Amino acid sequence: MRQLIRNISIFDGTGAAPFAGAVLVEDDRIAAVLRDDAAIASATADTVIDGHGGTLMPGLVDAHTHLTWGSSVEKIYHQFILPPEELKVAAWRNARVLLDHGFTSAYSAGALGDGIETELARAIDAGQTPGPRLIPSTLERSPEGVEGVETGDVFNGRGPDAMRAFIAYCAAEGVRSVKLVISGEDALKPGSAQDIIYTDAEMQAAGEAARDAGLWIATHVYTPRAIAMALEAGARILYHCSFADAAAIDAMVANKDTIFYAPGPGVSVAALEASPPPHIDMSAMKASAAQRLELEARLVPELRRRGVRVLIGGDYGFPFNPNGRNARDLEHFVTHYGFTPAEALSSATMLGGQLMGQGDELGLVREGFIADLLLIDGDPTTDVTILQDAARIAMIMQGGRLHKAPASQPVTA
Repeated sequence: MRQLIRNISIFDGTGAAPFAGAVLVEDDRIAAVLRDDAAIASATADTVIDGHGGTLMPGLVDAHTHLTWGSSVEKIYHQFILPPEELKVAAWRNARVLLDHGFTSAYSAGALGDGIETELARAIDAGQTPGPRLIPSTLERSPEGVEGVETGDVFNGRGPDAMRAFIAYCAAEGVRSVKLVISGEDALKPGSAQDIIYTDAEMQAAGEAARDAGLWIATHVYTPRAIAMALEAGARILYHCSFADAAAIDAMVANKDTIFYAPGPGVSVAALEASPPPHIDMSAMKASAAQRLELEARLVPELRRRGVRVLIGGDYGFPFNPNGRNARDLEHFVTHYGFTPAEALSSATMLGGQLMGQGDELGLVREGFIADLLLIDGDPTTDVTILQDAARIAMIMQGGRLHKAPASQPVTA
């Protein structure tokens, strides 16, 4: 099956300026990126898609995804914990919602139900339900008796052996990334972001067990000590890091070739914008959000300047920050962190492919790469907010298959 997408401007994901051309897709891969008019005119395909001057770009990658945080732009839940049967319905819906909004890949930052994401990832891979390519996780592990992060725990208990048992369980379940909550969370328990939840021995055991099992580790960290513990354990991705000091920044830079960083501005901005009913007190969450945004306005540009890979993904799934609004992070990177639109897009595409462990085949419009492609009505490199409007995403292709075909033309086999 050969598909030719022509009459387009191509943003290839590297951050370079878009260029005119065409893309030939064969089966699930990009067979050619054509710039020459003669080559485009002579290209043969089973299907020709006219881009009508739109922008073709790689599919988006969300680096901090919570598909089991139930709320989406299609259905808001006013409770955080759902019955198991409804939780599964919400997760399956949220996977489709993310794909509908241009996110063809997602890296889980933890789940509210045990085993649900591994089942969902298998269903997506088998083509049984639509959704992004998913690195599945399991319950965020916060040890018994620790307050502040109430997203669930599994294998409660302290000590290195408990951590090894948890990692072994995750490996057996098909989890690919283990979420460890190392810092507390001010938004849920004021002051707890400064707390350290694990011991050095526990984190060392988790890191060793994860390496032996071939699993990645994702970490919720705020303070210099938490950041150091995550790095010592070999974490793949660090979330937040808002209180990083000079030494923590140096340590992250020293590990820049092996780590990724996602500050998560989405939830902070949405919390500040939220107008809850009188019986809902968001004062602690709003105070934390304002503080974090102020700190990250200095931290994120410095880490990026020194070569740390900074990715989008902002704790979507709360009622005030529902799944489906994930592309808002692109705007936040521009307005709060000083990225250009093209730089923010590269963070969400090229760097996202690297996070997924597929940097040599995912996240770029390049010959031989997987054909995860979006056709945008407009130029997101000049106005990144375009991607917040699903109607402006004229085409969504995942692995060469059209999840959403351009409405103005039939697509024939």
